[in-house]
Amino acid sequence: MQKLDDWNILDNKITPFMIPAEKVAHVHPDNTLEHALLVLIKSGYTAIPVLDTSFKLHGLISKAQILDSILGLERIEPERLQNTKVDGVMTSSLACINDSDTFERALSYSINHPFVCVENSDGEFMGIITRSKLLAYLNGYLHESRKKT
Repeated sequence: MQKLDDWNILDNKITPFMIPAEKVAHVHPDNTLEHALLVLIKSGYTAIPVLDTSFKLHGLISKAQILDSILGLERIEPERLQNTKVDGVMTSSLACINDSDTFERALSYSINHPFVCVENSDGEFMGIITRSKLLAYLNGYLHESRKKT
């Protein structure tokens, strides 16, 4: 059996796998949690990037973070959704790579993250690469390589 190191797939650039920024659901740091929750529910995602108006990446916001932020000691406090901004709840710890990085790097980040954010050398958000897209490509590649042997 061949080792993955022998395959050129690991050195492929990641841009063909990227969903461009203009197609990625996102929110702004100054949006309310109510708005963020609506975007998350409508999009069907569990987490989305937080971008400013210049498309600089600030972090991620998830349904779990929003729900955690409205849990009181004795009840859920939905009024917090209207009064709390995304930047007060979001996480700035996220998986992010450069648009010139390789498939191997994107794949390694995707182990612990459902998607990887992509920035250019100026720090501008370019889009995301989903774990499912990477795995689908790898699966196809493995099936094709098996046919050749």
